[in-house]
Amino acid sequence: MKIKLFALFLVLTLALTVALPAFAADGAATYKAKCASCHGPDGAGKIGPAVKGTSLSEADITALLTKGNDAKKAPHKKALAGLTDDDAKAVAAYIKTLK
Repeated sequence: MKIKLFALFLVLTLALTVALPAFAADGAATYKAKCASCHGPDGAGKIGPAVKGTSLSEADITALLTKGNDAKKAPHKKALAGLTDDDAKAVAAYIKTLK
């Protein structure tokens, strides 16, 4: 009985290890769903400023999305609602690919 439970545990652990990357945050999809309406589908700007070619680092973009910025007239004065840290990192990485 213990061997069967251990085998089941091992199989489930291996299955989750293989499957978890499939659930990883998709920066492009998250950007399109949460950011493109203001920043444009290609990051060139729309209602919000252009993010394409930004000089901000991925860490700065992630912090802006997750913590916001209290500076007056700054975009995202508050954290972007419904965005996890992993989502924000993935979006930041995607934004840095926009040239």
